Amino acid sequence: MDALVMAGGPGNRLGKGEKPLMDLCGKPMISYVLDALHQSERLDKIFVATSPHTPETEKYLENTRIKVIKTKGIGYVSDLVEATETLGLKTPFLVVMSDLPLLSARLIDEIIDVYWKINKPALSVYVPISVCREIGVRPDTIFTKNGQLVVPAGVNILDGRLIKEEQEEHRLVLKYQELAVNVNTIDDLRICTQLLHL
Repeated sequence: MDALVMAGGPGNRLGKGEKPLMDLCGKPMISYVLDALHQSERLDKIFVATSPHTPETEKYLENTRIKVIKTKGIGYVSDLVEATETLGLKTPFLVVMSDLPLLSARLIDEIIDVYWKINKPALSVYVPISVCREIGVRPDTIFTKNGQLVVPAGVNILDGRLIKEEQEEHRLVLKYQELAVNVNTIDDLRICTQLLHL
């Protein structure tokens, strides 16, 4: 399975320049995500989607073995479809946000293993709201799934052949703090830094 990292958002709420390159304990935030993907035993190729909002991220990736896809930066869904079609992805692939620095290869492999056991084209990962509250994260979006309050984790698997369609999804709820921290605000950054030092 291939992986696509979405790294084209403007990241305005942090106010610290391009979010993928934000310094986190001495490393650009996106490097944590890329390290986890490289260490995964289930992944093949890794791609990164950038946009006019993230030109320095594109430059940063020039000297790596990562293929960069430039999107128009219109919005997450539009950029995702554009990157998928540009790459010609016709099989299931992993989609990860670039602001998940606590993601690990172990978690990635666990998610992919679940996907191959289900009979649906898509899988979306959620975290119970209780996990967010334990570590002090205030999520932007909350859903109710089977009577449980959950938060989207920013990790999905989609079938490239159906990228322009709404795909029936398996909702995977995982109780991991690592999946609860999308770095969107200064508070998220503080919590993430604390967890990295544990």
